[in-house]
Amino acid sequence: MNKTVFIGSVLSSKIALETIIETGVQIDLVCSLDESSSKNVSDYYPIHDIAKQNDIPYLKFKKINNEEVLSKIKEIEPDFIFVIGLSQIISKEILDMAKKYSIGFHPTPLPTFRGRAALPWMILLGVRDSKVSLFKLDQGMDSGDIICQYPYQIEETDYAMDLYNKVCIAMSLALKQCIPSIYNDSVEFIKQNHDEATYLLIRRPEDGKIDWNLTGKEIKTLIRAANKPYPGAFAYYKEIKVIFWKADLEENEKYIGLPGQIAWVSDNGELGILTKDSMLVVKEYSVEGEPFAFYPGHKFK
Repeated sequence: MNKTVFIGSVLSSKIALETIIETGVQIDLVCSLDESSSKNVSDYYPIHDIAKQNDIPYLKFKKINNEEVLSKIKEIEPDFIFVIGLSQIISKEILDMAKKYSIGFHPTPLPTFRGRAALPWMILLGVRDSKVSLFKLDQGMDSGDIICQYPYQIEETDYAMDLYNKVCIAMSLALKQCIPSIYNDSVEFIKQNHDEATYLLIRRPEDGKIDWNLTGKEIKTLIRAANKPYPGAFAYYKEIKVIFWKADLEENEKYIGLPGQIAWVSDNGELGILTKDSMLVVKEYSVEGEPFAFYPGHKFK
């Protein structure tokens, strides 16, 4: 019988692990990021909880390439290692422990959009049709042979969490589709054309700062892209950070002012903020520190 190790740290790892279990695959070890090391992992999920619920042996780690992890995986002698939802770079030594091969996941149609922060970037770039990819892991960046891909669509109204959920559904369907061929050794691998590869660079929390010189549509797109589970798009009001979570656009025919200036504050707390070409209606936001009042005429920066 094939032996399998699963490594992950986020919500998509949970969905993938549950899907693989559902297909009837026996998981011999789950390696789960320790809660104490999850501070900078925006969509962290303790997948050792799933292991416990299913009586699967598990190991919590802070650094995936430490000696304890290496020793435990080596002891299992796995045929397959799934690495899904791990931001740490995994060593060649671990990947090579899989007697057959190690399997990775990426939420784009590889070789397009290899790299980091794929979901925010796709929203920012206005991508409408995409695919998830399961692929054979190698030492390159998302460069291994494709096992299978599954399509999904991105709507202009999707926020980051909407897209995250769509990606998880597509990933689950891709796993169900290709697990049989993986475990009966009948995968027809597709080599990536490296000349056609494009690369997404890392995005940091500070990249969510709103530039009020952008159009209303561009600002709303940033709000959608930087949304939960990510840190959020933000601006400063009297030196206090305000994170915008949900917003709409309206035409502005009444108010004359500067981009970033508050035109009105509704009774339920919504804010009308001028952009260079429209009115940004902020419906949900959070404030760092104690709540305070917003006033028309005051300006975000």
